[in-house]
Amino acid sequence: MEEKLQKRLLKHYHNMNAFIQDCIKANKQIYEYIHTHMSSTDIKATGKIGFGGDDSLTIDLKAESIFINHLNKYGNIYSEESGYISSNKKTNIIIDPIDGSDNLASNLPYYGTSVALEENNKIIAAVICNLATGIITYKIKGSSIEKLELKTLKSIKNLKVDNNKMGVFERAYTHPKLCQKLFNKNIKYRSLGAIALSLCDARNYKFVLFAGSLRQFDIAAGVFMCEDLNLYQNDEFLIVAKSIYDFNLIKDTINKL
Repeated sequence: MEEKLQKRLLKHYHNMNAFIQDCIKANKQIYEYIHTHMSSTDIKATGKIGFGGDDSLTIDLKAESIFINHLNKYGNIYSEESGYISSNKKTNIIIDPIDGSDNLASNLPYYGTSVALEENNKIIAAVICNLATGIITYKIKGSSIEKLELKTLKSIKNLKVDNNKMGVFERAYTHPKLCQKLFNKNIKYRSLGAIALSLCDARNYKFVLFAGSLRQFDIAAGVFMCEDLNLYQNDEFLIVAKSIYDFNLIKDTINKL
């Protein structure tokens, strides 16, 4: 019985590692395309409204196609662009092909990709890539977060930031009253425009606050990366913070709106 369990666990981790490697290959292909072949046509709107409700850019669809080619063998695809693509698997691959595509289209270097592997309604692996810096971050359930330099595939030591200077408030423009309250309390933040990337690096900030509709392909991978941090989520807000003091400060400020 114990031998069968060990074999099953070994097969599981082999499959997880294979999934991570294929995510890395997909991201490497997208990264190389963006930095060597991308043209102005790629950052134009296609006129196609994606499943997430936004007008898809050409690069969104190209990135999605690359992910599908590499990952559809692992499960059904659930993507911001095309929605649910069933392959009758027991697992789901949740994808945001380009996280922060407006940033990319504006030549603002904060954009990337987000992929999560879901089994039995739980995320068991995630990969987030910053396509501007070429840094890829991944995590398998039960393991620590790992980072690689995408060009060389060399491991990068996780940066430990003890004196967090500021937070990240994604979609701050949708909540001017909350912005005013944060200003009154002298709480500094930035609104960077790519929620998966912001969640991925939440340990470097005082907090990450996300306002608006919480779509699965926006947050699935990022929330999984933050499972050891303080986290609160309702229909309108997502709060993540390393410090319980910062976490409660932001939560209380929101509750007093």
